[in-house]
Amino acid sequence: MSRVFNFSAGPAMMPEEVLHQAQEEMLDWHGLGMSIMELGHRGPEFQSLIEQIEADYREVLAIPSNYHVLFVAGGATTQFSMVPLNLLSEQNKQADYVETGIWSHKAVVEAKRYGEINVAAMTKTVHGIHTLPPQSEWQLNPQAAYVHYTPNETVGGIEFHWVPKTGKVPLVADMTSSILSQPIDVSQFGLIYAGAQKNLGHAGFTLAIVREDLVREPLWFTPVLYNYRNHVEHKSCYNTPPTYAIYFAGLVVSWVKKQGGLKVVGQRNHRKAKKLYDCIEQHADFYVNKIDPACRALMNVVFSLKREELTEEFLNQATQAGLTNLRGHRDAGGCRASIYNAMPEAGIDRLVEFMVDFAKRNG
Repeated sequence: MSRVFNFSAGPAMMPEEVLHQAQEEMLDWHGLGMSIMELGHRGPEFQSLIEQIEADYREVLAIPSNYHVLFVAGGATTQFSMVPLNLLSEQNKQADYVETGIWSHKAVVEAKRYGEINVAAMTKTVHGIHTLPPQSEWQLNPQAAYVHYTPNETVGGIEFHWVPKTGKVPLVADMTSSILSQPIDVSQFGLIYAGAQKNLGHAGFTLAIVREDLVREPLWFTPVLYNYRNHVEHKSCYNTPPTYAIYFAGLVVSWVKKQGGLKVVGQRNHRKAKKLYDCIEQHADFYVNKIDPACRALMNVVFSLKREELTEEFLNQATQAGLTNLRGHRDAGGCRASIYNAMPEAGIDRLVEFMVDFAKRNG
């Protein structure tokens, strides 16, 4: 068996070293004679494990002590509800949202079920190029309970390379497709959440990093498992958590540490992205990226072929060459190469080589 270079946006490619370790430990974890997925979540072994995983995430992301680290069942879409349920109140049901793509739009739609949502800014298109509005153009409400944005839009391939300034209003970020891709300053945010299936591990839980002053009484009708306070008080074990997904995320963050941490990982990710964007620009008569260079995503490189009729052939030949899941999102079309941490530079080099060759053969 030979592994392919998997450019899927999620569930995404995992580090091969991590997969091997999980395979080795599948039947017998630490000499207990059972798999980690069979281990009781309230026993001392799992409690010790989850504490170590939290400590590793705190170290790698440099999370301040006044933030809680939670492993919450469900994907990031669950947080589209949990955020307004916990951060809005009977006294203040106003929130600002920045809508820059499919995922931030879905967050807006869900939040409107619970409060008065102001869309403070949206993506702009100038001469056919998609770009992000400068904060000077945002219509922020100083009375908002929080400001929500999506730093990187997985589908659209557009990313903020700066952090909005919201003053005393807490900033909430959906970092599902950007978490662990490079260093961040957690202290600039009130709440960060990220689905696991990109850079954290396999699908099954969401990482939530919540500043302690935002852990408070939620709206009265909030379901028990949607209450951040319950997860904080029970250390992510209010009910049976997704134990195997948490264990796997522990292997991944340990792998990130072995790589040299987020500074080293970030430098590698920037090299990977630059190679792909340079290839697209150098073959602008064949490939097109319609994102403002100042807003191009680090993790999700979107592009299309100028001759759209060649798209299917491009995708088929790429798959035959071991370069899989390059089809763009169903709502966007075209092509997309998601190049999360586990994608080695060799995979990028192989893709660039294929793209250059395909363009020459069909130019």
